[in-house]
Amino acid sequence: MADFITVSKVEDGTRLLRWFLRQFPSMPQREFYKLCRGGQIRVNSKRVRGTEILREGDAVRVPPTIAGYAIVGHKKTESGEHFSLTDLEELRKCIIHNDADVVVFNKPAGLAVQGGTGIRKSIDKMAAALFPYDKIALVHRLDRETSGILVVAKNQRAAQNLSAQFQNKTAHKEYLALLNGDVKPAHGVIDNFMLKGQVFDNPTRLNNGTGPRPQRAITEYDVLSNAAGCVSWVRFSPKTGRTHQLRLHSAFSLNAPIVGDSLYGGRCMVDGPLESVLKTNNLFLFAYKLTFQHPATGRMITLRAAVPEFMVPVMRFLEFKLP
Repeated sequence: MADFITVSKVEDGTRLLRWFLRQFPSMPQREFYKLCRGGQIRVNSKRVRGTEILREGDAVRVPPTIAGYAIVGHKKTESGEHFSLTDLEELRKCIIHNDADVVVFNKPAGLAVQGGTGIRKSIDKMAAALFPYDKIALVHRLDRETSGILVVAKNQRAAQNLSAQFQNKTAHKEYLALLNGDVKPAHGVIDNFMLKGQVFDNPTRLNNGTGPRPQRAITEYDVLSNAAGCVSWVRFSPKTGRTHQLRLHSAFSLNAPIVGDSLYGGRCMVDGPLESVLKTNNLFLFAYKLTFQHPATGRMITLRAAVPEFMVPVMRFLEFKLP
């Protein structure tokens, strides 16, 4: 008996052939067109040619004979990563924008962006499995512990264009973070230098000009709210993209590490009810807003992501406004 799959919101606008090849990546195209001609594949009970554009809510008839072409069980990549069809579907639910050139995820905390030794799952490999007929390429990064907006290119042209925007700082990123400390002044610009997880105001004193050179790191910040004089809800706008830049600037320039930062956080500095709230293994750093120029249309796009679930009850307890 045939199955019927409902087209999701993020799949709206996808051509039928592309949709099928994402669902059943090992199916030959000739087999797809043969099934269309025989009426085995249908959309909303109507016969199709294969070139139709799907819309959210469409019911696609899937003949049982093609079940073997789907991704089943756990998929193992050449790098040794393992992920299941369930993992892919969970990542698909994180898509907040998708078109022929880019796909944008609300990345969950704890999921690596790029694969490597010892990494079981990563965005780049899983996105390649979700979109097997696109050339997936990363154009910027988020730490594994950081959640929020991540843009991935789906072809070489888009990758070159977006990479240039992030390098030239024409793509504008904003983050929200909960800091363990009372940040003053409430607005400012942090402008210093970083090298190997350390922050320096004057790089000329390092190594007497020899060895690795410190990199300039610039971050604008605004305190949106604070509570009990010991925690601050802060918006960051980084102007450079150094490794752990916001985490280092919070801990060493503002003397208020990000809540849940096991690397730079130090000890919890509050007692009472707030102590239990702030003792967490989750990093309260969230890439919530991104503005960039679409690589194909040239149109400026601003995207916002929903605050991760683990942050919501804490922000409500503190009576901080969510975006």
